[in-house]
Amino acid sequence: MTFATANSPFGKGVRDGAPFMLVVAPFGMLFGVLAGEAGLKLGETMVFTITSFAGAAQFTALQLMQDDTPTVIVLVSALAVNLRLAMYSASLTPWLGAAPLVQRVLAAFFLVDQSYACAVTRYETEPDMTLPQRMRYYAGSVILVTPVWCLSTLAGAVLGAGIPESWALDFALPIAFISMIMPMMRTRAHVIAALVAVAVALPAAAVPYNLGLILAGFAGMVAGARAEQVIERRRCAP
Repeated sequence: MTFATANSPFGKGVRDGAPFMLVVAPFGMLFGVLAGEAGLKLGETMVFTITSFAGAAQFTALQLMQDDTPTVIVLVSALAVNLRLAMYSASLTPWLGAAPLVQRVLAAFFLVDQSYACAVTRYETEPDMTLPQRMRYYAGSVILVTPVWCLSTLAGAVLGAGIPESWALDFALPIAFISMIMPMMRTRAHVIAALVAVAVALPAAAVPYNLGLILAGFAGMVAGARAEQVIERRRCAP
């Protein structure tokens, strides 16, 4: 009974993750609509969203698919966007690394920005939580994300068929990216990484197969990592 009470770790996870649904639902619906605009069938859209479960990477892949980019470039670009999840996983290892393999695999698959933000905040404020309690909290934080993302994508894919072409929803993709990126600009290193990526992406737009996107992303990551090192060194200097 304690597993699902409001004050149990699982209940706290559900409560902490619930507000994010106000963001997840519109983005899921937008992806469903744009996937239909890109020519994906309903089944293809749902398989895409269920198997990948990665909003930013899905939007990236969709944009490249609309530009007739080779499949290899689409996959590499989507993986590059998801590199942040590797960093998320590494930072969660001290808290969840001792969990059984099956639990860690499931936690990794359902790792998204929202579940990471909830988990890290809760684990740091309640360091005395046991490993089972941490896993229950994590499960609670993602229990709503999965169905809301999939169902909103389904709704967008179904309703999108009735949207007139004159509405020209192509502009929604860059707006979606901007709205996802802006909240991540928390430090100077983040801002530097974004500015460098933009500075490289603009002249690299003419590179064939949209490889400029990968070059810009790599340049941004290197610049951000270097900026973080410099900032940390200055902070620790006497």
